[in-house]
Amino acid sequence: MGSLTPAEGQRRPHAVCVPFPTQGHITPMLKLAKLLHARGFHVTFVNNEFNHRRLLHTRGPKALDGVPGFRFDAIPDGLPPSDADATQDIPALCNATMTKCLPHLLSLLARINGDAEAESSPPVTCLVVDAIMSFGFDAGRDIGVPVVAFLTIGACGYMGIRNFSNLIELGLVPFKHEVDLADVRGRRLAAVVTGAYGMCDGVQLRDFPSFVRTTDRGDVMLNFLLHESERISLVPDAVVINTFEDLEGTTLDAMRGVLPPVYPVVPLLLRERHEISTGSPLAGLGALQPLEGAGRRPGVARRPRAAVRGNIRPDLVRGDCAVLPPEFASAVESRALLTTWCAQEAVLQHEAVGVFLTHSGWNSTLESLCAGVPMLSWPFLAEQQANCRYKRTEWGIGMEIGGEVRPDEVAAILKEAMHGEKGREMRRRAEEWKEKAAKAALPGGPAETNLDRVIHTVLLSNNQAKAVDE
Repeated sequence: MGSLTPAEGQRRPHAVCVPFPTQGHITPMLKLAKLLHARGFHVTFVNNEFNHRRLLHTRGPKALDGVPGFRFDAIPDGLPPSDADATQDIPALCNATMTKCLPHLLSLLARINGDAEAESSPPVTCLVVDAIMSFGFDAGRDIGVPVVAFLTIGACGYMGIRNFSNLIELGLVPFKHEVDLADVRGRRLAAVVTGAYGMCDGVQLRDFPSFVRTTDRGDVMLNFLLHESERISLVPDAVVINTFEDLEGTTLDAMRGVLPPVYPVVPLLLRERHEISTGSPLAGLGALQPLEGAGRRPGVARRPRAAVRGNIRPDLVRGDCAVLPPEFASAVESRALLTTWCAQEAVLQHEAVGVFLTHSGWNSTLESLCAGVPMLSWPFLAEQQANCRYKRTEWGIGMEIGGEVRPDEVAAILKEAMHGEKGREMRRRAEEWKEKAAKAALPGGPAETNLDRVIHTVLLSNNQAKAVDE
């Protein structure tokens, strides 16, 4: 790993990192920001004011103090003030970020550069912006600094979104009848989509990100993602993506046909372990404490509370208590552990975990894959459907629980995953992918090489303090 040494009399490069304001996007952006800081960057991490206040409220007044050279800041998201314990409306949030946030980010950047003139911090030299926050691309162009777009989803999820316009042209989207939207076993969602660019053979309409499931051509989420996915082609100097070549090489090749230079830098969670010392102040930024009392016999399955409660995902910051009958707790007292929140990445590394029942978000997919844990997928929204498809058909590490299923069906699938032939094959494949992920993350491996390339060819391209290897 090359560290950054400013030329004599020059300041450190300063990266402003702007995640989309939900936890699934904040988590990988924070990992990337930490890696940049460990390599010599001054970092400003920009939350929306809603999440900024919430984190201070739930984790204490010092939760966002940062470390020297790493600071947290916030901008308005364009939505009216809301209750501190409420969950923000995602379509409204998406529309607001797309239409109202650019002036707020420009104001923050001007303030940071004003502070730099007062010698309190270096001026902004580059932006790292969530790929669905494309107003940040415009901000970078406005102040004349390079911009990297960070895709926090996988290549399969992105190409699923990129095909939205194709699905509209084919007349598959929007749906014509409301009844077809939720009928996962019905003819409409089961239709094989031919000519889906960059997607695997045999992909079905149900495998595309959930926002195609609308009868309204003016649907906010459908049009937001059409807008954002196509704007990536126009402005950024590079695209960093949360995946690795062995996992999604063919899909990445398709992306390279329509995007600026694409750099897979995952597994970020493994690079973080290599580059940032456990227990250091930087490692602790944004971290949750590992789950206590998780010790169980090897091979015991863990499943998210959402599945137990009927596939309803609780708020990601506040959490809820599971509503379960007292007799359930008594029956599983020595065999199960229910909690409102845990450090999922740490839990998945525990030897007791035999299979992971998950909605199939991309962070969860990578954490499970890097731990060598096979998955039962119960996709709910966004690109979880695409992730589920690839885990089942391309990578051999998952089975699907789909639609409104009965408890006995869930039990049968879980039994097969834990003790059946299919489960044994999934565990074998999961171990193979764990090894490939570890290899990609090794010092000098593809993840580090690609990150170095992004840093030296893009993020430092406008910085007078050119970095040199120590």
